[in-house]
Amino acid sequence: MNKAIFPGSFDPFTLGHADIVERGLRLFDHITIAVGINEQKSGWIPVEERVRALRELYKDEPRVSVESYNGLTIDFAHEQGARFILRGLRTHKDYEYELGMADVNRKLDAHIETVVLFTEADLANISSSVVRELAHFGRDIRPWLPTGLEYRIKDIKD
Repeated sequence: MNKAIFPGSFDPFTLGHADIVERGLRLFDHITIAVGINEQKSGWIPVEERVRALRELYKDEPRVSVESYNGLTIDFAHEQGARFILRGLRTHKDYEYELGMADVNRKLDAHIETVVLFTEADLANISSSVVRELAHFGRDIRPWLPTGLEYRIKDIKD
């Protein structure tokens, strides 16, 4: 079985992220959306709420699971039995960051490969940080989130 993890903070999970999952399912038998816990950041949406909302979003897709993790992505890939790390690229800045991470992960374990999908052009301007900023200023963020993704807004910290 070709298993991949799709790691990120997903704070929030956007249309761009959903597009990477959908296209990744053409390549992999199973994708685990790996919600990373960064202890140095409190996050906008609590990790538990991100995981809950994503599990609900993908409840009818048996080839997608959602887990949170703390630590190195490569270690989580081992825990999940994944041979691939799925990533998305929006800009040349993303490329430089992802290249560095892929190189480090390859040195840590040459048997786990990073696979990069380029973001669809019409989704390239969507980032979690832009969505958070829009929400901060009272704008409706639903146009940038997958249909059916429902966060418990009252639980979101400003």
